[in-house]
Amino acid sequence: MADLVIRNARLVDGSGAPARPADVSVDDGLITSVDDAGTGGRAGREIDADGLLLTPGWVDVHTHYDAQASWDPYLTPSSWHGVTSVVMGNCGVGFAPASPDRHEWLIELMEGVEDIPGSAMTEGITWEWESFEEFLDALDARHYAIDLGAQIAHGPVRGYVMGERGAANEAATAEDIAAMSAIVESGLRAGALGFSTSRTPLHKSLSGELVPGTHAGADELLGIADALGRVGHGVFQFAPDHVEVPVSEMPWMRDIARRTGRTVSVNLNQPDSAPDLWREVLAQLDESRAEGLSIVAQIAGRSVGLLMCLEGSFNPLDFHAAYASVSALPLADRVAALQSAELRAALRVEPDGDLFRKVVLDKLDSWWAVADGDIDYEPHVDDSIGAVARRTGTHPIDLVIDQLCAHDGHGMILTPFFNYGYGDLSFQYEAHQHPSTRMGLADAGAHCRVICDGGTPTFMLTHWTRDRTRGPKLPLELVVHRQTRQTAELYGLGDRGLIAPGMRADLNLIEYDRLTFGPPRMAYDLPAGARRLVQKADGYVATFVDGVQTVDHDEFTGELPGRLVRGPR
Repeated sequence: MADLVIRNARLVDGSGAPARPADVSVDDGLITSVDDAGTGGRAGREIDADGLLLTPGWVDVHTHYDAQASWDPYLTPSSWHGVTSVVMGNCGVGFAPASPDRHEWLIELMEGVEDIPGSAMTEGITWEWESFEEFLDALDARHYAIDLGAQIAHGPVRGYVMGERGAANEAATAEDIAAMSAIVESGLRAGALGFSTSRTPLHKSLSGELVPGTHAGADELLGIADALGRVGHGVFQFAPDHVEVPVSEMPWMRDIARRTGRTVSVNLNQPDSAPDLWREVLAQLDESRAEGLSIVAQIAGRSVGLLMCLEGSFNPLDFHAAYASVSALPLADRVAALQSAELRAALRVEPDGDLFRKVVLDKLDSWWAVADGDIDYEPHVDDSIGAVARRTGTHPIDLVIDQLCAHDGHGMILTPFFNYGYGDLSFQYEAHQHPSTRMGLADAGAHCRVICDGGTPTFMLTHWTRDRTRGPKLPLELVVHRQTRQTAELYGLGDRGLIAPGMRADLNLIEYDRLTFGPPRMAYDLPAGARRLVQKADGYVATFVDGVQTVDHDEFTGELPGRLVRGPR
């Protein structure tokens, strides 16, 4: 008799096959059988799914829980959204290796790049480690609601080996490169799932310095990547300067893939400045695939955009001198002050200089008010604040103020800055069907005060397979495959992401027709009372990790079966 059987489910198994009615049996954390609906065996616990959607647990390979793993056993928001395995340590930032005198520097690096409050990290990180191996041991000693794996990041490795020279992005010597490669090799042998770096000018520490390794030469990148070749596993992941990918980055990416036999994974977004660049990148990936090289592009599920609000780190009124007199007031008092005719009149007057025009008045056609229901991540240009102002004859600053003050001061304005270059999500629609792209870039755990994309796994179902109206939808079986089996295989996690006999029982039982999530809200639940934007789901009837139920109707059961994943399997 099995531990569990889920009967009469609408099974989408993660392989890419269409949905079918099925019974799924689980015993001792493993799937033991997948049978036609109504034919499964007996079990100690039986659930009649009655047609609910049954999928593997989502595998999110692009998160930033490196700090949060010290204090949050639930690793939210991922565990609110059906994610059962995550990979962290992306984009060249992390916390190991870490000399004792480098703790503050590493925190400032993470705060600058990923907008995780420094006060939360200062209070919450436990620092039981110096080496990366000790960092993995510290994670291994904890229990979580989901499984997590870690990559070793270039920033801390460079700082550990090169000190201030590494932090200042000075060129690495041959001895430096050999030492870094040795640290990465040791970390991979201890269980790291890959190595990550950053080469984008957008990634800077809190002090404004570029992330260590941003300008690393090909000799340094290849020398470190050789560690992956020696060990025989691991992904080389990096955040690029997007316009340089098809020009200066692709040659060394191909060299690494050819030389090591390992996968190179590059972040790919659609910048407004070059909205068709992605087509050139995908064409080059086709060429690499034809040559037998393993190079993939991670793409997001939706536009990447700032959420501007009175509680966040970015608010358009901050750029107007008239707002300074009330900006430090408590939220309720600020909302009340913004209702005064005098302050509103002052805010309508364009200040001297061109800053306010550049960052506010010239951007109104790409700003959208966030409604009280589900947030629209594919809004129409006719609904922008600029368009509404022209259509109604309302001053746009009044619309901005009204939206920020809505819902007792919790109102938000969305402004996409990546992946909306055509005014819709057609880039994602095409890119998600390309054989050399992978689902990623939701950045769960990061950008806490201005971006809230950790709920993307849920969005992939609600928007792309069910609700989209501004273009064609994506097949449900494709979307499930892309965030289960395909992402698991990217990092060598061959034991999950598929509902088949012998696989791990990481499962989601979903009320698909009702699945939804509301607008993000600001919560003050990080260590030191620091704030973050959160967005929960509604419709996860059950989530199982290693056969143990962790979520029951969108609430945690308190079970913590998740563990550190060491290396591929």
